[in-house]
Amino acid sequence: MLDPPPEGKGDQPQAGGGVGRHMLHGPKRTQKRATGLRRAMSLPEVLLWQELRKRPGGMRFRHQHPAGPYVLDFFCPKHRLAVEVDGAAHGCGDRPERDGVRDAWLAAQGVRVVRVSASEVLGNLEGVVRYIAGFACGHYPSTAFGGPLPPPGED
Repeated sequence: MLDPPPEGKGDQPQAGGGVGRHMLHGPKRTQKRATGLRRAMSLPEVLLWQELRKRPGGMRFRHQHPAGPYVLDFFCPKHRLAVEVDGAAHGCGDRPERDGVRDAWLAAQGVRVVRVSASEVLGNLEGVVRYIAGFACGHYPSTAFGGPLPPPGED
């Protein structure tokens, strides 16, 4: 596996780090970086967080959550789901490869990853939230960002 390059936002492995049985955790260095990233969230991340903190479908999310060597934009521990907001840079250069390495590491930890584009968050926030909630509960909408919210559950 290839190691991600040292630059970027919250997507590079750091030394150490472990994974709990139910909750992902990271080493102190990753935790500190996550704290800084919470203060510097992009507009799409802020808008999505404002909706996810309302617990759509009864699900609880964490934002800028340390997970081993990475920082996840959003994480639902109950459903072992990471939500990543991807800007235009995620399709350029080596980012797709780095995202693939990261997604593979998360999959090995039993975490599913759903990626949503920043432009979709800005243009269709309600649909994105419905899609994430449906994806978390195993309801895979036939069309992206469509369909009703899943029934509320416990978290």
